[in-house]
Amino acid sequence: MTATQEHPARLLISSSRKPISYLPAAKRLLQEHGEVQLSALGIACSSMVTVAEILKSRNLGKEKHVCTMLERLDDEAQPRQKPKMEVLLVKTAEFDTIIAAEKDTAATEAADRAAAGAKAEVVKADKAAAPQEEDEVPTTAAAEAVDALTDEVGQQAAEEAAAA
Repeated sequence: MTATQEHPARLLISSSRKPISYLPAAKRLLQEHGEVQLSALGIACSSMVTVAEILKSRNLGKEKHVCTMLERLDDEAQPRQKPKMEVLLVKTAEFDTIIAAEKDTAATEAADRAAAGAKAEVVKADKAAAPQEEDEVPTTAAAEAVDALTDEVGQQAAEEAAAA
C-alpha cells in the first residue's frame, strides 16, 4: 500500500489525547476489519507506539508492517517536512476470545452494581418506613425484596450476556 492510499481501518493518533483513549476505536476496527492501521505525525508518534504496544501486550494485535516517512506539509508560506509513522496491526487468534471475556466481565460488573444499588434502595426505604437502631438488621420483608431484586438483576445480566 502506497503512502497516498488510505487504509479502510485507519486510526489517526494525536498527541493531544491520551493513548488509552484510542483503544476502544482500535479494538472496534480490529473486530470489523481484522486489522487496524495506526498513523501519527510528528510528536504524536510516541503516543501511537504506546497504543500499538498496549494492543500487543494485551494479545489483541500483532505487527504486520511498520512504515516511517517524511510527509510534506504545504499549509504555510514555506513548505516543510514532518516525520510520519504508520503501524499495521492484525488481530491475533485469541482476539475474539479475549473480547468475549471482556464483555462477560463488564456485564457481570454492571449486574453487581445494579444489585448493590437495588439493595441500597430497599434498605433505605425500609429505614424510612420504620426507624431502627443502627445495629438492627433490616426486616425479613426487606431482605426478601433484596433477594428478589438481586435474582432479577442477575437473570437480566445473564440474558444480556447470552444475547451478546
